[in-house]
Amino acid sequence: MQLHANAKLGLSGRHELVLAIEDGLSLKAAAVAFSVSPATAHRWWHRWLEAAEPTRSALADRSSRPGRSPRRLSPAEEEPILRARRETGLGPARIAGIVRRAHSTVWKVLRRHGLSRPPRAERPRYRRYEWSRPGALLHVDVKELPRFRAPGHRATGDRRRRSRRAGYDYLHCVVDDNSRFAHVELHPAQDAETCARVLERTLAELAELGLEPPEAVMTDNALAYTRSRRFRELLAAAGARHIVIPPYTPRWNGKVEAFIKTLLREWAYVRRWQDSGERARALSSFVRTYNRRRPHSSLGRRPPISRVHNVRGSYN
Repeated sequence: MQLHANAKLGLSGRHELVLAIEDGLSLKAAAVAFSVSPATAHRWWHRWLEAAEPTRSALADRSSRPGRSPRRLSPAEEEPILRARRETGLGPARIAGIVRRAHSTVWKVLRRHGLSRPPRAERPRYRRYEWSRPGALLHVDVKELPRFRAPGHRATGDRRRRSRRAGYDYLHCVVDDNSRFAHVELHPAQDAETCARVLERTLAELAELGLEPPEAVMTDNALAYTRSRRFRELLAAAGARHIVIPPYTPRWNGKVEAFIKTLLREWAYVRRWQDSGERARALSSFVRTYNRRRPHSSLGRRPPISRVHNVRGSYN
């Protein structure tokens, strides 16, 4: 049972109060004994007397809503407000000018009918997928990460201490769709040449693990991928097609997006770094742990390398 925020007595206390009065204690004496005002003792005692069946439930809090609201709009008067909301999606202030009602009145009507917030479009359903073999599809993305020379307010909690602008580093991330094996490099740029070299080194690493060349590489529509001649040449040499996700649909590339969130949570922001250089030096260690030791929920609590080793027939 929910009680009013400022209730002095709970349900048990109210019951003990009325029982004490029944036993002969006066209202003033009972109020003093239970540390409440005489008016409070009077209220609970008379609610007890007025109840058809004097039980503890008779002492529960009642709604504070008034018994009648003579100035409340009728359903016929509310209908133009609700229709304007459904047809235009405008807020209370704009609707008030259309229906010639007070802003507060329009807001109360919308809130009463659950329309105080604009209706949200139905989210598209997600269709999970996984390519059949490790290395067949590679997800590629870049994450911007600020550099810093000293810990800022995010690490210290002191808003007076802000990091001086020191530029940005760029996390170039490549994640295998099937095994979730990740290749990560930190560079001061995200130009086409850097992106192409990252992909080239990723393909070499996967080849060393015994994986066949990819069938496809998925990226967003950044010019570093879509206009890069070197990037196209690498894909052609590997025999892979380039899948470019539609604008504003990062969920298509969701596996690398989820990996970046893990990277930020478990590496970039996991502790207080003295500077961005110290943070960068810890990246390779984290990626190695992620690929070879960290359990992954979508892989049955096994690390990504477990699927790669199964392809190679090696469990070392």
